[in-house]
Amino acid sequence: MQQTHETISSGNWPDRLIRIFGDVRPGEGRMVLMMFLNVYFLLMAYYILKTVREPLILATGGAELKSYAAAFQAIVLVAYVPFYGWLAGRLPRQKLLVYVVLGFAVCIVLFAGALSMKVPYIGFAFYVFLGIFSVSMIAQFWSYANELYNRDTGERLFPLIAVGSTAGGPVGAAVAGWLYGSGVSSVTMMHIAASLLLVHLALYALIMHSSSTRTASEQESKPLTNSSGFALVFKSRYLILIAGLLVLLNVVNTTGEYILSRVVLDYAVELAAGQADFDTEAFIGKFYGQFFFWVNVATIVIQALLVSRLVKFFGIAGVLFALPIIALGTYALPLLGASMMVFIATKLAENSTDYSVMNTAKQMLWLQTTPDEKYKAKQAIDTFFVRTGDVIAAALVFVGTQFIGLDLLGFSAVNVAMILIWMVVAHRLLQQYKLQSQASNDH
Repeated sequence: MQQTHETISSGNWPDRLIRIFGDVRPGEGRMVLMMFLNVYFLLMAYYILKTVREPLILATGGAELKSYAAAFQAIVLVAYVPFYGWLAGRLPRQKLLVYVVLGFAVCIVLFAGALSMKVPYIGFAFYVFLGIFSVSMIAQFWSYANELYNRDTGERLFPLIAVGSTAGGPVGAAVAGWLYGSGVSSVTMMHIAASLLLVHLALYALIMHSSSTRTASEQESKPLTNSSGFALVFKSRYLILIAGLLVLLNVVNTTGEYILSRVVLDYAVELAAGQADFDTEAFIGKFYGQFFFWVNVATIVIQALLVSRLVKFFGIAGVLFALPIIALGTYALPLLGASMMVFIATKLAENSTDYSVMNTAKQMLWLQTTPDEKYKAKQAIDTFFVRTGDVIAAALVFVGTQFIGLDLLGFSAVNVAMILIWMVVAHRLLQQYKLQSQASNDH
């Protein structure tokens, strides 16, 4: 569905409001606002469920079961990705969105019922389900956004729409914490999240109605082809590069989270050795609470005020290379003797850049792909390949600690090497993006 400008002409206040944050042209503001709210409510629902997930699996299975569930997600995704592709090949796009959202909402209600009946291992099953829900629903939203806008319009507006996801997560987590503090049960919170998904679905309906043109309606009435998501990835050099980039990104990020946790734990142990009444658990909890708070604040500020300007002045290269450059500093500085506080500050900058700038870049890469690639291949990459990066990072940490004996500087050096490879892949991906842009303009 390719359109440069919205067909909406009623009211100018959305244009004026959103123009503060980026390049919005007359008539585009209302659609951007609806897309913003759509992903905002989706992320709000997810973070409420994510908050429910943690005590649920820890109370019913412990930390060991949680680690098994994280690995099992990748196995389930091998089956889910072809199923999604099969569904997309048989349903028009509008019905696909409706059926998938309603399907996940029904599953959440069923999990709530199972929890109220104290079904065994419900925490494990819900953990696996939520991992699939998060990557699949977010990927589907951006698949639709990539079909809604052409490349030039998407590059201008995606940074603004993505503010909804960066704001929805923290609000959802805060709401969940407030609900738990008010004595609301996990079952009720699941029902609240399912209700938010219905709001998310209603916004889809409004967007489809507002953006519909004759061409768009014809495109949406046609199911996709029968090609599988995995096959689409492996036959396209461009998609292979996207998959490789996201695998490397996740390996670096997950390994970096391990380094950060070790830094904090080692420092807590050092403090505990000198203070008999030192509460290690409380210290770690306080640190991460403050760390996540400032990551969220920085993410929202960067997304709202910086990302659209990066795209405007530097194009997609500006958002594609921002994270690896910052990450390189995060892990190279300790090798040069930087202090713990410098590492924590750069790690905060890395995480907030990942959740804002890089998140926008990942979605913009799909602007000039085919409808099959936007839905099927994107589901494969954003689910299976992203989780594969997590698995590789877990294996790296296991081998590094159990067999090689790497210390924190050793893991930092590994991350530096991975980032250099990541930059090479990003450079080749950018070249391929420009080639596809040129080919698209020629046609």
